[in-house]
Amino acid sequence: MASSEQASDGPDRSDLVSEDGKNSKTVVCQRCGSKVLCPGMAAFAEKELFLPSMRKKSGLSTTTTTEGSEDGDTLTAHWFVDDMYTFENVGFTKDVGRIKYLICADCEIGPIGWHSLDDKKSFYVAVDRVNHA
Repeated sequence: MASSEQASDGPDRSDLVSEDGKNSKTVVCQRCGSKVLCPGMAAFAEKELFLPSMRKKSGLSTTTTTEGSEDGDTLTAHWFVDDMYTFENVGFTKDVGRIKYLICADCEIGPIGWHSLDDKKSFYVAVDRVNHA
C-alpha cells in the first residue's frame, strides 16, 4: 500500500465528508440512535485526542487501569463544531481536569467527544464513536 492511501483498518470516509469538508450524513449515537448532529453542521478535523473507553456516564471519571492510567483510545478523526448549540443532542461530563467529555444526551453513553475548557469554541466528536445515517 502506498503511503498516501488510507489504512484499511479505518472506514473509508469519502461517503461521510462532503466536498466542502462537512459531515454529509446525520451523526447519531451508536447505542440508541439519538441524533447528535444534522448533516452539514460539523467540519471534518484531524487532531489527536485521548478518549476514555466507552461506558455509561456513572463510570466515566472513575475507571482506571492498575498502572493508574486511564483505559481508552487516541483518536484522530473528528467532527469539529465551534458552538455547543449546533448539537441536536449532547451531554457533558463533569470537568476532568481542564476537559469535559461529550456524551449522548439520551442514553448517556460516552465519551463520544471532547471539549477543552481553555477553548470555549472547540467541540470534537470522534468519527469512530458515532454512527452515520
